[in-house]
Amino acid sequence: MARRGPGRPRRTPPVHRCAHRQPLRPVGRAHFAERPLLRRRRHGGRRASPDPDPAAVGGWLPRGYRNRHRPLQAEAGDDRTPVAAARRTEREPLMGRLPVPLLAAILAFLAFALPGVLHAQQPPAADRAIRLRVGDVLAITLPGESVFNKDFAVDRNGRITLPEVGEVDVAGRTMPEAITIVRNALARAYRDLSRLQVGLKERRLVVTVLGYVVNPGEVNLPVDAGIQQAIGASGGLQQGAQLDKLQLRRDGKTSTFDYKKYLDTGDVTLIPQLQPLDEIFVPSSPATGNVQINFDARTLADQGDAADATSAVKVFGEVTRAGSFGYKPGLTVVDMILRAGGITQYASVEQIRVMNGGEPIIFNMKKYLDTGDEKLLPPLSPGAIIFVPKQADEIRRSVRTVYVIGEVNRPGPIEAPPDSRLMEILANAGGPTRYAETRNIRVLKADGGVEPFDLVAYTEGTSTRLPLILPGDAIFVPEKIETSDRPSWLKVAPNRAVQVMGEVNRPGRYEWSDEMSLLDLLGEAGGPNQRADIAHLQILQSEKDTATPVTFDLQAFLSNGGSLNQLPKIRAGNVIRMPSLPESPIDNKAKWVQLAKEDVIYIMGQVQIPGRYAFNKNMSFLDILSAANGPTQTADLRNVRVSHRGLPGSKVTQVNLAQYFATGDDKLLPRVKTGDVIFIPDRANKEWFDDSKESTVRVLGAVARPGRYRFDNSMTLLDLLAEAGGPTSDAYQQKIVVVNLGCCREQARIFDLIQFAKTGDIRLLPVVQAGDTVYVPTTAQSGWKIFMDGVQNVLPIVSLIAFLSGG
Repeated sequence: MARRGPGRPRRTPPVHRCAHRQPLRPVGRAHFAERPLLRRRRHGGRRASPDPDPAAVGGWLPRGYRNRHRPLQAEAGDDRTPVAAARRTEREPLMGRLPVPLLAAILAFLAFALPGVLHAQQPPAADRAIRLRVGDVLAITLPGESVFNKDFAVDRNGRITLPEVGEVDVAGRTMPEAITIVRNALARAYRDLSRLQVGLKERRLVVTVLGYVVNPGEVNLPVDAGIQQAIGASGGLQQGAQLDKLQLRRDGKTSTFDYKKYLDTGDVTLIPQLQPLDEIFVPSSPATGNVQINFDARTLADQGDAADATSAVKVFGEVTRAGSFGYKPGLTVVDMILRAGGITQYASVEQIRVMNGGEPIIFNMKKYLDTGDEKLLPPLSPGAIIFVPKQADEIRRSVRTVYVIGEVNRPGPIEAPPDSRLMEILANAGGPTRYAETRNIRVLKADGGVEPFDLVAYTEGTSTRLPLILPGDAIFVPEKIETSDRPSWLKVAPNRAVQVMGEVNRPGRYEWSDEMSLLDLLGEAGGPNQRADIAHLQILQSEKDTATPVTFDLQAFLSNGGSLNQLPKIRAGNVIRMPSLPESPIDNKAKWVQLAKEDVIYIMGQVQIPGRYAFNKNMSFLDILSAANGPTQTADLRNVRVSHRGLPGSKVTQVNLAQYFATGDDKLLPRVKTGDVIFIPDRANKEWFDDSKESTVRVLGAVARPGRYRFDNSMTLLDLLAEAGGPTSDAYQQKIVVVNLGCCREQARIFDLIQFAKTGDIRLLPVVQAGDTVYVPTTAQSGWKIFMDGVQNVLPIVSLIAFLSGG
């Protein structure tokens, strides 16, 4: 190193930076003094600086510098440069110093390792036949080089961009060919490529989606993606896209496919398979017009779905959504009207006009729907016009027209079947209004006759004949009665209808299908109301000219469940009536006749509300007693009688309800059923013969209240005397007589009440049973009283005799 002269400052060795801007270690001045005449290939339009030679700097270069910057000699075989001289002087002594055995070992190692390295660079067998295309992603790895830690995608030009090299064309190449191309390209800038790995990481599809999509442009998709994924990747379709006219552009050719049909069927054969660089175009519907505005789905649907105005079928008039609709072979006039949302309530379905380019054809859709005759359908061709006129613009007249005029809710002509009755026609007209004179309805016959009809008398049952209504007749109602506004039920034929009446929320006439059940019908009618008696649902099953009533306990079915086969079978023409629960007898006595006698039980006597009550087998004696608000204060609960009807002979059960209340024993309660009679007698004002002699004890003699008293085995003579008010003051209590009238023998016993009161010996009490007689004599009947009365009667006589004798 040259010495610096006096006064010259010390120079800092320069720092060399490569193209990747990695910090380098200081290089000596000898490197700059002996700069080799070397050159690098241009990269990225920049001129490369000469490379330093390792010999000049003592082999001290940045990490990876030798691999990325391979020096090239200016001329082949030129060894006159300092770099070449340094390499030659460095290499020759080293080769000379290597022993022959070591050199042989190195060559043997290379012989075994090099084929393995070359084999590791080969792609898998599955990828060898694959030809790269636009969108494919390659994975290139070179240990020690971080610039390769990313994916290399094949762009639209079929190229990949390599570091330090630039663009390399690989599209259409197999993987072995692509590996060779990449290796040869990197060899121009990198020295050691023995560990270079090139593989196919992923296959992708690069397609372009244009037209009526949310985000038109290029999308990158998986290799197995289809049309639907491509549209979804572009944000989806916009409202107003024409789904049956999508276009696929490939290699300058355009093909059209029906995307809507694919969405309807899911058939993937209806849509093409995507390839790289395909272009999908989504056209807009002609319904969007030529002005860009914000549409919604409802607005576009109302304008129709026709893609071609010349072949579109135009539907207008009294339809819900007039517009142009795409023509498809096989569609009929009814199909096109349905696509237009159907007809309105004012449409004249008998005068629909169809134009197929010539004279219009009159189509009677009502007749077609009544008969089902396919011959009535006019042909339909592309560009046809369908017009549905308004009903109010013409006079309705047909072979089944009946006119209803006057005070009805919907006066006008009515299409009545031949078997229609007056009541059905009036109901179809909405019924009379509240001001109708229903006693003076007139039927104006088509032949000029007039037939009066009293609707009030018919509803009361005094008149059972309905006037015969024929086509062309007119029904005149001069006044009104109030009725609910109901739609025309004549639209449903009688052989397809079931009538529901009674206590339901929406009684009426309903269309019927055999796959429905009774529960479906009740649900359609709004279900029973709060006054409905669902335990006695009545079904009138009609077959030909015979009607058979059937009663079904819907309450038990809903409570207990069971098989649906237990439900009665309903057929068209049946009548279902939901009866009402009986009202309280004290509220309205006039409605007790609505309850059948087979469903009631009678309760009389000393109850709060005696009467006739609904009863079923799930109720008990206490239920009916509670329904009558219980017994009164004077009710004789010990002598309740239940008369069982419907049994052979007669059977009366006596119930001691007081004992039940004392013990709570349910066995004391009788089993009652519909038709039975419950009587609770009056304890205070009953007749003396109401109690049988076998159930009473007669108390006679000197007591406060002699009479007949009810007695049971739990009572004693003292209880009986206390109930009778006790002995009177002149009672002869030492000789109370108890006469026992038993089943085996009759006997009389004397009871000394005074002696019992002194001793309290309970054994002195005689046994008293029902049917016995207790007699309390008076003191006048005692022996001493009789003797004294005799003495008193004898003394006057003796005194008289003595007086006479003395005189």
